[in-house]
Amino acid sequence: MNDFDVCIIGSGAGAAPVAYELSKAGYSVVVLEKGRWFKNEEFTKDELLGIREKFTPDLRDEQHILELPRGDNWRTKPTLHSGWNFWNGSLVGGSSNFMSGFFHRLKPVDFHQRSEFGKIEGANVVDWPISYADLEPYYDKVEKVVGVSGRVVEHPFQEPRSSEDFPFPPTQEHPISKHIDKACDKLGYHAIPMPRAILSRPALDRHSCSYNGFCGSYGCSTGAKSSARVALIDQAVATGNCDVRTESMVKKISTNAQGKITSVDYFDKQGELQRVDAKIYVVACQAIETSRLLLNSTGAKHPNGLGNDNGQIGKNLLFAGGGSGSGRLAYKNYAEAEQSELKQFGTFINRSIQDWYVIDDKDYGERQKGGTIDFVHLHPNPIARASRQVQGSQGLVWGKPLKQKLKEHFTGGKYIKLECFCDWMPTDNSHVSIASDLKDKWGIPSAKVRVDVHLHNLQAGWYLADKGATVLKQMGAENVVAFASGAPPTNLVAGGCRFGDDPEISVLDKNCRSHQIENLYITDGSFMPTGGSVPYTWTIYANAFRVADHLLKELGKPMTAIV
Repeated sequence: MNDFDVCIIGSGAGAAPVAYELSKAGYSVVVLEKGRWFKNEEFTKDELLGIREKFTPDLRDEQHILELPRGDNWRTKPTLHSGWNFWNGSLVGGSSNFMSGFFHRLKPVDFHQRSEFGKIEGANVVDWPISYADLEPYYDKVEKVVGVSGRVVEHPFQEPRSSEDFPFPPTQEHPISKHIDKACDKLGYHAIPMPRAILSRPALDRHSCSYNGFCGSYGCSTGAKSSARVALIDQAVATGNCDVRTESMVKKISTNAQGKITSVDYFDKQGELQRVDAKIYVVACQAIETSRLLLNSTGAKHPNGLGNDNGQIGKNLLFAGGGSGSGRLAYKNYAEAEQSELKQFGTFINRSIQDWYVIDDKDYGERQKGGTIDFVHLHPNPIARASRQVQGSQGLVWGKPLKQKLKEHFTGGKYIKLECFCDWMPTDNSHVSIASDLKDKWGIPSAKVRVDVHLHNLQAGWYLADKGATVLKQMGAENVVAFASGAPPTNLVAGGCRFGDDPEISVLDKNCRSHQIENLYITDGSFMPTGGSVPYTWTIYANAFRVADHLLKELGKPMTAIV
């Protein structure tokens, strides 16, 4: 007799839909979460505290090894001494507590990139084993159950939808939005409303957005942000069938002589080693840590790591490729009434362009995948923004010149930022392995993260950033800059356990079950073989709901109605 029907490791966007659906259906579920359970009222807008101090591990206790290219070799450095940090939220709900909630669906072309565009030298691009049509009902479900606000407008690049519009109206828009719309109209571009995983009105037993201006990288004190915790875990626990064990660090997943999982060993909050077993095991502790756990879970049948007979676990790690940029609308260039509008604080810009999701431009080269341009506010953190003003073109700025510079920065105009997303090409040189000489405070070997950037990322990033800059200039923005970067955003990580039909080059089948272990599933972003040209969270949520329906059938109950 098993302790539970299902054991889930992690509680974020990849874990919560499974816990929600299975507990609602009457199955017993245990969730092992290494972090604490924070309530809405514990999330404050404290810039100095931020994410890193309270909601992620101390790097002196838990860090990673970072490998970056240096000539023909690799430069290795612990994250404690590198300025890098791959932790994005160790708490119930994971990093979804701190997301900005920019929600775009993948498009049909994302599911068959290899077939559509052919091989890219040096990149391991493959088609997905499922289609957009397979995932679309679950995108729709996330809108309704998790909560996505938006407005559908017809444009040439709109993906197919089963619902005519979003279930919740758009969040309030900053007047900058109309300036973007006007500029795009003149340029012949299509500005579209950006969907947000934030409730624009009270619903789902949650409050609406308070528009305090501090959203991305902050927890939500109203519950409007559609984190895995408020949207799903709370409801799963309310069924009485879901046991969330916080401050529970999983050490190892154990297997029997036949290679089947038999139990999970974890350290509880007192540091005591505990064991739990279940019929089915779901791993969803974010891409890097999922690969780390599987590689550390060796056994007689799995000497190279759990489900790693083909050596694919940890391979083809993904980040978000793309570019960035910014510009400023100087208040002096506007009439008093428009100045007052531009000075508004708290509402969202909520504008995107997807005209170049596929780039078909002879000047660029062959037709190939492009991406998404999002227009957002410069992050409001005043301390960080002020600190950056001390550096001038001639060195350090201080005294009256610094005061004047600060005054102009904060009161002279409204800044607009570009965030451009394109595919991060999966390569042999972006992967997770195990560090042989570094362990965390529990004595568990740490992950080694190798990162390399493919030229295609930079090319597409520059193209998109330049298009975004064109819009800013058309708006009359000054000090416009735009660029692409090969540095991966550490808050957008996927891959490492890609799904596919060929067990030689993939870890999971199309239902995210291990090719090698019948009672192991992986439902965080690890499953993604390519990342698409949008943030990952909506796709992770949707796929986890899809896998949950598969598990319900496996466990013997009918598939839940998609409502």
